Amino acid sequence: MNAPDIRVEKGHAEPEEVAAITAVLLARAAAQPAVSPVHRRRAKAGWRRLDREPGFRAPHSWHS
Repeated sequence: MNAPDIRVEKGHAEPEEVAAITAVLLARAAAQPAVSPVHRRRAKAGWRRLDREPGFRAPHSWHS
């Protein structure tokens, strides 16, 4: 005998109730997109942390 896929942890559920919740769960699973969304890379921040910059920059130098 196979183990059931859904188990009632507390209380007692009639077979019809288990069938109803199974139908709802299967319908929700079918409504989900089959392909996971593509993760986009984060854009580079437009600012810099001063603690990660070198200690001294000449006044005439420019960083882009």
